[in-house]
Amino acid sequence: MLRYSLFTTIMFVATYCLQAQKYSNEFLSIGVGARAQSMAGAQLASVSDATSGFWNPAGLVGVDTDLQLAAMHNEWFASIGRYDYIGLAAPIANKSRYLGFTFIRFGVDNIPNTLSLYEKDGTVNYNNITTFNAADYAFMLHYAQSFDSLGLSFGVTPKVVHRKVGPFATSWGFGIDIGAQYTRGDWQFGLMLKDISTTFNAWTFNFTEEEKETLELTNNEVPIKSMEITNPTIGLGVAYSKDFKIGTPKEGKKQKYFGLLAELNINMTTDGRRNTLISADPISFDPVLGIELHYENMVFLRGGINNIQQFKNINDNLKWAVQPNFGVGFRIYKFYVDYAIGLNAGGAIIDNIQGAILSHIVSVKIDINYQFLKNAMKDED
Repeated sequence: MLRYSLFTTIMFVATYCLQAQKYSNEFLSIGVGARAQSMAGAQLASVSDATSGFWNPAGLVGVDTDLQLAAMHNEWFASIGRYDYIGLAAPIANKSRYLGFTFIRFGVDNIPNTLSLYEKDGTVNYNNITTFNAADYAFMLHYAQSFDSLGLSFGVTPKVVHRKVGPFATSWGFGIDIGAQYTRGDWQFGLMLKDISTTFNAWTFNFTEEEKETLELTNNEVPIKSMEITNPTIGLGVAYSKDFKIGTPKEGKKQKYFGLLAELNINMTTDGRRNTLISADPISFDPVLGIELHYENMVFLRGGINNIQQFKNINDNLKWAVQPNFGVGFRIYKFYVDYAIGLNAGGAIIDNIQGAILSHIVSVKIDINYQFLKNAMKDED
């Protein structure tokens, strides 16, 4: 009976820890910010806020206030997985240099641990069931510098990745991202080298002798120390932005306008053939496209497409799939609220979107001006 028992927990742990290196640290591919998500992640050239630390640290030079804070919460797989993000950015050295910080957690909480479900005599004891969490953490420090006379900015992100699967397994890793942006007129260009140092995760495992015995009895391999490698990813982006006047303002009135931003990114992975638009070994090419319309930088309408893939239908015929994304945003003085809705990859088929799984993403952002706060407190006194 013990051999055929359902040890869900340990199977999850083994899959979670010993996954193929092609998708190592894949939680860092999800992205941060509802604005970016609604534009399908097309951010490399145009991003210019606190989320730049994740997408392209060179974009931090676009933060034009004393401090900017950003946060996001997202739930995946019917709220089984939770994704949380906090970021901040601030200029230093007369606004020619910038610092930022990003924290990300993606976790599955309260997973049943059934390793001790059965007693030695084969009887079931549900009181032996405990729970544990499996979570991925990323801690990123960002530095950016602008060269206004050249229209250039550069950024670098050293990052620490920590992954923990209950009391069974932990890993620590380190990597470096490098980014650049260039602006010429209405055109913007971006370059992002993720994991340029080849990010690694060193895993250690901690099972009791009793747990090891249970694994062996159920034909499960007892994992040992291992090293997980994340290969570099290269991202290229080009964006076009333009503001358009609306009518002729009346005397003493401000000119009204609306704006358009369109961006195309090409993400190149170097870990072997993937199911992308252009799939090759060792480099695969994955394009993403995003569009944003805004009215006086107060109301935003966004859309994008990504995850262009091929799949086989029930008749074993190859068909194309694409993931569409939509979103809106609002700015109230220095406070931003963004919302994105996406159809999960594989659920959004070009000719059939019935039954697609929706993801709802909300993020907020606030600009803080120290002088404004000082004046506000002085007025209150």
